Amino acid sequence: MDDNAQEAIPPKVRDLYNKGFVAMERGNLDYAIDLFSRCVEMEPRFLSARKFLRAAEIKQVKAVKPNLITSLIGSVSALPYLLKAKAQINSSKPADALMTLENLFRKDPLNRSAVQLFTDAAEMASLPELAIQALSIAKDHDPKNTDLLTRLGELYMRNKQPRAARECFEVVCQILPNDGPALKRLKDAMAISSIEGGLEDAVKKGREGYRDLIRDKKQASLLEKESKAVRGTGDFESLETEYLERIKKDPENINYQRALANLYSSNGLFEKAITILEDAQNTSGGRDPMVDNAISGARMAMFNRDIEQLRMARDTAGAERLVEERDIFAFQDLQDRVKRYPNDLQIRFDFGALLYARGQINEAIQQFQLSQRSPQYRARSMYFIGLCFAGKKQYDMAAQQLEKANADMSDMDENKKACLYELGQIYEATNNRPKALEYYKEIYQVDISYRDVSAKIEHGYGPGASHAP
Repeated sequence: MDDNAQEAIPPKVRDLYNKGFVAMERGNLDYAIDLFSRCVEMEPRFLSARKFLRAAEIKQVKAVKPNLITSLIGSVSALPYLLKAKAQINSSKPADALMTLENLFRKDPLNRSAVQLFTDAAEMASLPELAIQALSIAKDHDPKNTDLLTRLGELYMRNKQPRAARECFEVVCQILPNDGPALKRLKDAMAISSIEGGLEDAVKKGREGYRDLIRDKKQASLLEKESKAVRGTGDFESLETEYLERIKKDPENINYQRALANLYSSNGLFEKAITILEDAQNTSGGRDPMVDNAISGARMAMFNRDIEQLRMARDTAGAERLVEERDIFAFQDLQDRVKRYPNDLQIRFDFGALLYARGQINEAIQQFQLSQRSPQYRARSMYFIGLCFAGKKQYDMAAQQLEKANADMSDMDENKKACLYELGQIYEATNNRPKALEYYKEIYQVDISYRDVSAKIEHGYGPGASHAP
């Protein structure tokens, strides 16, 4: 149900929702959870009620400090719910499974297995908006879970939301920059979102504009083969042959070599990919930053593959040695590319992020000050500069940088919420709590469950606090 169409929500349900919201504001979480639960039971598509239900459940669970015993008990007590829900899904009773899992969420609202089963049930019940919401909430509390992000992105793709899918896949690729399937998903999302924009333009331009989009049927066929080859559906050999023939006919066009290398990397043939890419560099008679980046990505993927194999063989010592080698390679490789391509601001930004992670704050600031010249990396560069200054306890300059970064971020996405949160942290550190609350409130009004914002806001409304607008 579209929450904007309030008239579609029965008055009785709307009344329960309003009462639940008041109860939540007053800290009566048990009553709020009961009221919101009744709302979603009567109107499963009432997304706002389900969102605040989950926020109240999460808040209630987080109020109890866990220990080993309670964690074990929680895991054991969740099992009957999970088994029952799975059986209901297998029996084609997704609505029953959703209610079973809602009962589990009261005790464990972020249970990963429950979230996955809830997503299955919601999709089976033709309620994709519920599945998206469940994964989105889980993602907010586990933003680096690549399995979760991947599933959410795929769900967005199936529901014709390629731009949202692209955001998920971009995060996955930041975490796993050398994962072939992840890169393929991002490429598909980018292509579809671009096509959507192109189709909109084509409608404005008329029939000829649309013909421009589909003119190169041969290239479209090649892209389709690439997709099938990555999915392992048997087109790998024919596509490899086609690329090799193109390279033979036009050896100066390194795009064909890059495409073949991408095919090899997507299928785990990293050594072959590196050989092709090195040939491409020799062909170009110079250094191409995109080819260099691809070579680095293939080498990192080889490291990760070999590390995983050692771990599976339970060679912990060998895996740790290789991890150390990989990290040294990553740093030296990026350092070398900064020297080779001093004007490539993306490399500057990536190197700054790596320096920041290594605790080399002054060196990181220098790189971010350069990368902020790029419109694409301006806001994030200023954000990191702010973090660097905050780490040096230079709070006035940190606040200035974060204020500028915040002004550059128009959408209330994860980047903007993080920026607002850091501003709040800085003003808290400088004993300017009213100013800190202003930033926390901006987050609270759109995402009540973000980090510990809810607790900070309620503390700000405690005895003696000023509530004046």
